[in-house]
Formats: sequence, structure tokens, C-alpha cells
Amino acid sequence: MLKFSCPVCGNFLYQDDKTYKCERNHCFDIAKQGYVNLLQSQQSHLKRHGDDKLMIKARYDFLNGGYYAPLMKTLCNAVDSYLPDKASIIDAGCGDCYYSSSISDRLSGRNFDIAAVDISKDAVIFAAKRKSSIKLAIASVFSMPFADSGADAVLNIFSPFALDEYRRTLKQGGFLFRVIPLENHLFGLKEKVYDKPYKNPAEELNINGFKLAEKSDVKYTLELNDSESIDNLFKMTPYYYKTSKKDQEKLNGLEHLQTPVEFSVLVYQKY
Repeated sequence: MLKFSCPVCGNFLYQDDKTYKCERNHCFDIAKQGYVNLLQSQQSHLKRHGDDKLMIKARYDFLNGGYYAPLMKTLCNAVDSYLPDKASIIDAGCGDCYYSSSISDRLSGRNFDIAAVDISKDAVIFAAKRKSSIKLAIASVFSMPFADSGADAVLNIFSPFALDEYRRTLKQGGFLFRVIPLENHLFGLKEKVYDKPYKNPAEELNINGFKLAEKSDVKYTLELNDSESIDNLFKMTPYYYKTSKKDQEKLNGLEHLQTPVEFSVLVYQKY
């Protein structure tokens, strides 16, 4: 079972009523929503721009509409296929836990143990709304509050790529499940916003210390027929924060959007 580690001394944290404590008596209160803040003050500069309440709420509402359900199903299938019963999973950069809570619900009979971290307090609060059994903490993916070699799997789903931490926390033979956008992902949205839309650059698939076990592409056409869903899609992406107000306004009142969505689900094994 995964235990949080104390960010001060590195010892395991044990739950004591409404706090987490380590053997050196460092204490961390559990918020009423059920998460614990393990982010140290010197790490606060690591907070990613864009992971604010506006972005998190837009993502939460959009994903609850089921628009990315094919991706969620493919990811669940991969986790189900590769991991043994009673596996321990870290969701690194969990956001609102749409994917990890779906994994937890679907595979609950196999006694998976899942802990999730995100540097955004708003993200973790929205993750708590999903009412899953996932242990939640505010923490940086570049300094995760877990012991060395304690996890069977790490999820890296549209979150910062913290390779050193994946290597450190994964057991030998453990799995990294990664989701990346492909070149035409959301190109239809970009065409509505930008005069010269661009395709996503290809990402390097080779990762030092890992072998690629499987690559599954998920491609389909997404059709949105209401302005709220279109607005949520735009605001949940980094594009919103990198786009001028003039270009943002091009989506005002738009009631229909058709766009390709393209993902790759990558399964790596640590060697």
C-alpha cells in the first residue's frame, strides 16, 4: 500500500484522526475535503501557470460530459492488462482525477491502491468531488511525497513530464502510463481561433531507462453542439492562456464545433 512520505524528513506519514504524522512528529492537517497539503513553501514557485480554478472547472465540466470517454476506456484497458492485483498507482499531476477515479471505479474488485498529487490546490479540491478512494495530496510532480521504488505504476496524463521522479518511485519492472496529444489533436478548434493554425509537433517516444511496451492511438471526430461545451474545451487547454483576447472572442456565441481528437496511450516498463 502506498504511503505518503513526510516532505520534511522523508519518513512515512501515518493518519492520526484528521492529521498525517511521521515518527519525528511532523504534522500535516487533512482538509475537510479529504486531501493533505504536502507542498513545501520553497516549492511554491513551481506552480504551473494555467492550473487555476477557471481551467480546472472547465476541464471538470467538459470531462464529465463524456467527450473523452474513448481515451478513458483505452487507458483503463491498458492498466487492467499490465498491472497485477493489489497494484499501487501514483497519478502524477492528477488534475481533477477524471482518469484515475475511472480506473479506481472500474477495477475496484482488483484492490488497486491509488494516490494522486497535483501542485494546484484547485485541482485537488475538484478531484475530491469525485468521491473516490484515491488518497490526495497537494505536491509537485518533481518532488513527489513517496518512497523510492514503492509504486507499481505511474500515470502521466497531460501533466509535466518528471522522468527522474518516475524512475525513483517506480519498482523495477513497474509501468509508466503516458498520454500525449497527436499532431491533429483539436485542430478544428485551432482553425476557429487562429488565422494560421498549427499542428502539434511529434514527441520523442524513447525514454531512457524504460522500454516501450505498447502504443495505442485513439482518434475520432468530436462534435460539440452547445457554446458552453465549446467554451469549456477551449478554457481547459493551454491555448486559452496563450491566445489574445481578440482571438479568444472568435468563439463567442459559437454553437457548433467539429474537431479531430487524437491521443496516444503509451505503456512503458522500467528496466
